[in-house]
Amino acid sequence: MLKKRKKFFCLFVLPGLAGIMVFVLVPFGDVVQRSFTGGVTGEFCGFENYRMIFQNQAFRMAVKNTFLFTLACLPLLVMVSLAAALLLNMLKHKGWLKAIYLLPLAMPTATIVLVWKMTFYRRGFFNMLLSRLGEWLGLWGQVSKDYLGSSSAFWVLVGTYLWKNMGYTVLLWLAGLSGIPTALLEAAKTDGAGKWQRLWYMILPNLKGSLYTIVVLSFLNSFKIYREAYLTAGAYPDESIYLLQHLFNNWFVNLELDKMAAAAVCTGGFLMVIMMVLQRLWDRNES
Repeated sequence: MLKKRKKFFCLFVLPGLAGIMVFVLVPFGDVVQRSFTGGVTGEFCGFENYRMIFQNQAFRMAVKNTFLFTLACLPLLVMVSLAAALLLNMLKHKGWLKAIYLLPLAMPTATIVLVWKMTFYRRGFFNMLLSRLGEWLGLWGQVSKDYLGSSSAFWVLVGTYLWKNMGYTVLLWLAGLSGIPTALLEAAKTDGAGKWQRLWYMILPNLKGSLYTIVVLSFLNSFKIYREAYLTAGAYPDESIYLLQHLFNNWFVNLELDKMAAAAVCTGGFLMVIMMVLQRLWDRNES
C-alpha cells in the first residue's frame, strides 16, 4: 500500500517538477552563467558585471523605488482588505459585492491604464473634482496638477496596485473567516467577550494561514505592477516610479544582457531569501 502511494505521488509530482526544471531552473542557471561573462565577448569576467550594476545610479534608484513601493503596498493591502473582509463577513447577502471586488481582475490592463490616465492627467476627472470643490468652498481655484509626471505618480501607482489586488485578497480573508467555527465565537460571546476581544484573541489567531498566503502573493504581485507603470508613463517615467522592471526593459532594448543577467541573479536571490524567511516564520508559528 505504501509503495502504491509513493507511485501515485511520483506520478503527480514529476510532471510539475519536470516543467519547473525545464522552464525555470535550467534557464535561470543559464542566466547565472551569463552574469559572470561579458555581454559581447562571452569571456569570463568574474564579478565585474555585479560591480557595474551596484555602481549604476539607475539600478540603485530602481532598487530603492521598488523597495519603497513594496513597503508601502503590503501593509496597506493587508490591513484594508482585512477590514473590508470583516465588514463583508457580517453581511448576509454579499455575493454581488464579491463580484464587484473581483471586477478589476477581469478588466484588461490597457483599460485600467486608460481609466487612470483620464483620472489623473492635468485636465482629468480628479483635477476637475478638486477644482469644483475648491470653487464651492472658496478655498482654492483651478487645479491642474500633472500627477503622473510628478512624485505623486508613486501614490497613483500604489492606488492602482491596491485597487487591482483588493478583490482576490478580500476573498482569501473571507475563506479564512469561513473556516473559523461559529460555535467557538458564539461561546466566547456568551462568556462575555466583546467584539474587539473576539477579534484579537480568536479571529486573528485563526487567520495566520490566510495571512501567510496573502503576504506571499501580495509580495510577489508587487513586482508585477510594471505593465501599469509602463503603459501609463512609458519606459522613462518620473523617478518616483522608475522600478526594476523599467531598468530590465531598458537594458534589454539596449542589449546590455550582461548587466541584466547580474541584476536578475541579485533580484532572484533576494526574493528567494525573503520567501525562505517567511516560510521559516510560518513554520515557527505552526510549531
